[in-house]
Formats: sequence, C-alpha cells, structure tokens
Amino acid sequence: MLEIKDLVFNPDGNRNILNGINLTIPDGKLVVLTGPNGGGKTTLAKTIVGINKPTSGDVLFEGKSIKDLDPTEHSKLGIGFAFQQPVRFKGILVRDLLNIAAGRTLTEDELRSVLARVGMDSEAYKDRAVDNYLSGGEIKRIEIATVILKNNKLAVFDEPEAGIDLWSFNNLIRVFEELRDERKCTLVVISHQERILSIADEIVMIQDGKVGLSGDGKGIFSRLLCKNDCNDCRIKEAQ
Repeated sequence: MLEIKDLVFNPDGNRNILNGINLTIPDGKLVVLTGPNGGGKTTLAKTIVGINKPTSGDVLFEGKSIKDLDPTEHSKLGIGFAFQQPVRFKGILVRDLLNIAAGRTLTEDELRSVLARVGMDSEAYKDRAVDNYLSGGEIKRIEIATVILKNNKLAVFDEPEAGIDLWSFNNLIRVFEELRDERKCTLVVISHQERILSIADEIVMIQDGKVGLSGDGKGIFSRLLCKNDCNDCRIKEAQ
C-alpha cells in the first residue's frame, strides 16, 4: 500500500505546488490521477518516486517512510517510473537497456516477446541505439517495455499515451490490465485519456496541489463525461 500524508512541496519558498495531499493507494489497483494542467500531478508522481523531496509530510510504501530515499533506492524497493518525456541514452542499444531492466541477459525470444507487447518488431529495434534517431513514441514504448521487465510492485506512469499511435495505445491498455490483473502490480497513471480513465479502479482529481474529486473509477468516470456526450467535449473537468 502507498500512503501519502499531508504532503507539501514548495521548492522555492514562494508557492506550494503540492498543498497538503492525503491519499491512500491500495495494493493491486489501477489509480488514475487526472485534472487541469499545472495542478500538481507530475510533481506528485515525482515525489512518490523520489525525484522530488517533500517540504513536509510523508510518503509511506508498505508501511515504511520512503520520502528521504533517492530514486535508486525506490527502484530497489520495486517502485518504477515512466517519464512523460523518456530519457535517451546515447551509445546504449535497445537490447542493452532491456537487459539492464531485466537484471540479466534476455534470450532472443524474450526480446521478441517484450518488444511485441509494446508494438515493436524485435529485428528492427533490438540493435538500434536509444538516441535521437528514435521518435518520441518509439522511446516511450521502449521505456514501457523496461517497466514491464522490472516486475515492479508499484509502477507510476506520467501520461503514457503521449506520442504513441492508436494501435500502440490499445496495446498499452492491455499491458496495464495485465500488470494489474495478472501480476498484481499497483499502477498510478497520470492521464486525461478517456480509455485509460475507463479502466481505472479509482480516479483522483488533482487541482491546485490538492485532492479534489476522488473515488470509485466507474462512478467518477461517469461524472467526468460530458453530459452531451459530444465528440469535441468528452471529458469535462479533467482537461
């Protein structure tokens, strides 16, 4: 279980980006954080995984405080993070990055399998460098493959749908459902995307650094849908 208690983040002493967040995320659930841009969602995610150090409050994972641990120590506890804009690694091949994520040398069949799960052909990508010659969508899918291989207890995704095509997006939904339903991994996903919101066990609105609307995924999702169900305005308050 992940528990966030009275969490405040104020990096410059002028304004709280997180303003007393209290949130409990149960084991094995898919929780979607949504809300207006600039409301604090990414800041909260980076604080959960140790990139940001809270000004006050606490973050507990499996009953123990992790607020003072660095990202490497978070990773050792089984906490993974997929960035909105993934990091590129000049000189590192895709296969090397996947081997590092797995903690061992993957077989050719294993490489083929994990890349196929994120919509990529192993023969075309395994020996390419993870650098600027790959598109943002390709880098995003490779990063998601590393999260799959790490067998995390908790995986945090920041707008994973950004920059990927429709086929890959549908594949991503299946990956989320597999991680939750088969591996019992706890997922925290930042998203405005209707399809991701629709599979959430819980939805939490983050606005002005605070928790607003929150609760059962289906109930909150129905409240977020535009009353007119029009194509141009499907999600009401989450945009």
